[in-house]
This record gives sequence, structure tokens and C-alpha cells, in this order.
Amino acid sequence: MSAPLLSVRELGVTYRVRPGGSPPWARARALQAVRNVSFDLAPAETLGIVGESGSGKSSLARALIGTVPASRRQALWQGADLLAMGAEQRRPLRRDIQMIFQNPLGALDPRMTAGEIVAEALTTHERGLPRHEVRSRAAAMLERVGLLPEHMNRYPHEFSGGQCQRIGIARALIVGPRLVICDEPVSALDVSVQAQIVNLLQDLQRDLGLSLIFISHDLGVVKHIADRIMVFYLGRVLEHAAAGELVRAPRHPYTRALIAAAPVPDPAVERGRQATGLGGELPSPLAPPSGCVFRTRCPIVRDACADEVPAMREVGEDHVAACPYDAG
Repeated sequence: MSAPLLSVRELGVTYRVRPGGSPPWARARALQAVRNVSFDLAPAETLGIVGESGSGKSSLARALIGTVPASRRQALWQGADLLAMGAEQRRPLRRDIQMIFQNPLGALDPRMTAGEIVAEALTTHERGLPRHEVRSRAAAMLERVGLLPEHMNRYPHEFSGGQCQRIGIARALIVGPRLVICDEPVSALDVSVQAQIVNLLQDLQRDLGLSLIFISHDLGVVKHIADRIMVFYLGRVLEHAAAGELVRAPRHPYTRALIAAAPVPDPAVERGRQATGLGGELPSPLAPPSGCVFRTRCPIVRDACADEVPAMREVGEDHVAACPYDAG
């Protein structure tokens, strides 16, 4: 097995926030958005990260690219610790780790054409390239993601949401990254367009040998693109396994609830399904439950769940889960 491209150990992200309605002199409180997350990512592998909104998925992504501070445990990129680097030290690595954002239109500068948006990334990382070469490479990358040469001179508002996301993908890929972090890249798109973008990412990954971290709240989407899946809830990983194994034999009650909530493409089957959604609401990350963070919504909760944070335990080959009471 090849050495990991990225190896993360006990990464955490904490924000200082004031609750809504608090006076400006009120003391800020600690919000732990990510708690002790560990994983390895192999070259050309896709890691899916799934969970409800507010579970800490995007905070993890932003910590990895350096836009939010992380507690300094370890995030090794080919042996170099990203979390120990300053901004100048990280600069040469920025082209290796790129990001695709959730809001396709909002992530693009409305004053720039599609060609300029894609070319800007190239000129930032490869200064001194002749203008004709920059334009030629930008046009080729736009064509590779499914756009046409005449789209080079159009502005973001002239494109559909799916086309804007293709521009965002082209901007991320033109500098030749090794890892692309996709932060909810299809959640704002129609279902038919979602499938097109997911298929495009799979084709590009195969052709370019990319590693992907694919973040979504929709397990139905993640299972189609990911090799392995991590399930997040209130900043903690509750289950981590190979994608096929996790969907076939989920071992945590939260994972089972996410699978049950995923829509079935057959309308007749979907109409006949019994509603099995989670009860209650996601607790505030400012005041998470003691012990197991999922216990307030768990269908198999015990009294002991309030006393101790459950450790990840092996429940199969390359399959770990954080519930000591679920027998599978």
C-alpha cells in the first residue's frame, strides 16, 4: 500500500463566538467545531465526509487549506506538517491543495470573465508565462470540464449554476493540484446537474490521478464517488469505513438514520417507504451533550451514554464506529 498523501491526527478547530443577542461586552465562548479528527488519504483516493449542516465538515476543510486556525496536532502533507507552517511556508504548497466551493456563482468574481477567472489561478502560480499560453491553457481547461471556446468571454451571471461550478472546477485544476477539497460542490444544483458534476469529477480524478475530499450532507451522493466515508456529527467522527461496507452494514445509529433518509430513485419504492427521520434537532455546538454527542437523538441510548465519550472501536476490517452498544 502506498504512503498516505495526507495524514491527519487529532485535528481540532475551535472558534471564539458570542451567542446571538449577547451584548458586545459579553465574554466570547468557545465553540469546538472539530474535535480530534484523524484519517489518512492515499494518492488518487476519494474520502467522503458526510453529516448534517453544522457538523464541522467545512471547518475541517478550511483548517486543511489554512483559512481557519487548527489546534496543532498533526496534518502531514507528504511528511511536512501543514499545521506547523506559517503563511510563507505554506505558499509553495497552495497549488497542490485546491478547493471547490458550495455556491457556484458566489465563488466567482462577477467582474471577471470565465477565461480571466481560470487564467488568474495560473498566473498566480506560474508567473512569467506568455499571455497567449495562459489564454490557451485556460481555454483548454474550460473545454475539458465541458464548456465551449465562446464561453471564455462571458461573465458568471451569464451561466447556469452547473456551468458556474464547471468554471470553479477548471480554476481549481488548472494549476495541477494533487488534492482537491470539494465542499458541498453539488448541494446548490438540480438533481440532474448534480449527477453530471459528480461524473465529471470522477472522470477528472481518473484522468489526472487526483485525490479528493468530497464533503456533503447527502450520503446518497457521497456513496457514488467515495472510496471511504467518514460520518460527522457535532464535530466528531462517529463512523469510518470503506464506502461499500458502510452503506451495506452501517454500525452506528446515526449512519443508519442518514441512509434511511437518502431518497430512492424509484418513485414507487420511495412512496412506499416508512418515514424514519431523526427525532429532535441538532444540539447547539456551543453546548453539546455530555458523553456521546448523539445520545439526545439516539434510538438505542443508555444511561451510560451521558457519562463518557465513546472511543472508536473496530467493528470489521477497515471499519470503525463510536457506539459500544450497537451489535450491527
